[in-house]
Amino acid sequence: MFITDQLGNRQAAEPDFLREKLAIQNLAEVMSDHPDEVLPRLVKLGMEICGAHSAGISIFEPDAGRFRWHALAGELATFEGATTPRNFSPCGVCLDLGEPILMERPERAYDWIREAGITVPELLLVPLAAKGADAIGTLWLMSEDAGHFTKEHARVMAELSAFAGMALRSVQTEKRLKLALQQQETLTREMSHRIKNLFSVADSMVRMTARNAQTKEEFAEALSGRLHALAEANALIRRSFGTEVAAVANFPDLLERVLRPHERKAPALEGPPLALGEQAVNHLALIFHELATNASKYGALSHEGGSIAVAWSVDGDHVRMEWTESGACDVQTPETPGFGTRLVETTIERIGGKIERDWRPEGLRVRIELPLNTLRI
Repeated sequence: MFITDQLGNRQAAEPDFLREKLAIQNLAEVMSDHPDEVLPRLVKLGMEICGAHSAGISIFEPDAGRFRWHALAGELATFEGATTPRNFSPCGVCLDLGEPILMERPERAYDWIREAGITVPELLLVPLAAKGADAIGTLWLMSEDAGHFTKEHARVMAELSAFAGMALRSVQTEKRLKLALQQQETLTREMSHRIKNLFSVADSMVRMTARNAQTKEEFAEALSGRLHALAEANALIRRSFGTEVAAVANFPDLLERVLRPHERKAPALEGPPLALGEQAVNHLALIFHELATNASKYGALSHEGGSIAVAWSVDGDHVRMEWTESGACDVQTPETPGFGTRLVETTIERIGGKIERDWRPEGLRVRIELPLNTLRI
């Protein structure tokens, strides 16, 4: 099945260095003007130079342990976007060896090729990598006949793939830089928003504690307790900074910690036990910290008699949560959503959930639906 050694024994055409140079120039022009089209152009050039009847790119996705097919052309174009296992595929073997390989009828060994109804008389695979760097995938070309590919085909495609790999790494680096800058901007805005909220909530605590305290000692003790609770609740939202995160094992515990600085009485919590993973703690702490902060500034918790109730239930593979404020005074629907509202919506959307708000005169009601598996991460 692995017949790479046959490449050296087959008659090959003389190297056409001019054609090779023009192909590299073509890839360079595409990289400069339309970098997203580098892969399709590489596949097209490969089919033309090698006389292949089908070709494509398999990009390795390390987190998933698989390859994903891109830029397919020819007979197998309908499989665009398909995935194949890293450790049970010809592409995986090519990456392990780090050099071009030739295979004959690989469907005899890989049942997923056979089950897809694909017959491959001969398959040439070339690592897609810049020189000196790990491969990010493979270029593969299929022929209609056995004995088709030669060492010259393998050499030229290795050169073109190395250039394309270098171009792709440049594109990926640029995308990572843009993403990092966007994340930094969001983080900066979030920090600014959170600091403003902290001062606002702290001011509210001072005023409310002063109204209810009989002595300065009672005032100091009550205010100190609330400020410590506020700090603990705020620490649950870790993001990428800070390492002091309180351990939270379940959803009710998280709610109690988040609401402790705002409630004058214990919140009404009702629902089954829900274990939380570390990422889920961060997401849910951010969501409910924002809801509690807004309730303290504008909603039910800004009034002496206001209160919060949170109920949740599991329905199949989803969790439904309901946040209900009571005791507010003529709550109005905001004309425009603030940054905190958008932050909550973005967080919920990012983990595949949905949110609905009902602005009632006596207080806000929020319904949230999340995939159950997001709580375990």
